[in-house]
Amino acid sequence: MFRLLILALALAGCAPLPPSPQDIEAKRFDPVPGKAVIYLFREYPDITYDVATVMLDDQMMGSTYPGTYFRWVVEPGRHHIRGYAGDNGQIVVDVAPERMYFIQQSVTRTFGFAQSWFRPIPEPYGRAGVLRGELTGGR
Repeated sequence: MFRLLILALALAGCAPLPPSPQDIEAKRFDPVPGKAVIYLFREYPDITYDVATVMLDDQMMGSTYPGTYFRWVVEPGRHHIRGYAGDNGQIVVDVAPERMYFIQQSVTRTFGFAQSWFRPIPEPYGRAGVLRGELTGGR
């Protein structure tokens, strides 16, 4: 009986957390009047499980892990997404108002540093990638 109780408690601890309200809101894919929305996502599994810190327009935005994403509401125009420190991965994205953009980040390890690879993704694939992920910083 005691073993069954321990097993039940162990399995209960493995249950995933429900999505946060911010995650639910981001996955509605609502456009923002006069602004553009950029989704940066990493698939799970990724090439590595390394953490990768990213910057948007020279502002530190946080870190990604496999199965996570960011949602950024930005002004229309040109935006620069890049890795941080030894990570020299980067992409420049030109965005228009009331549009959504999906950027996939893949991470490898090079000379001891995480190395990001960014690429634009068609909207249907990008939405699917975001729906499988969890919003970074959404808890």
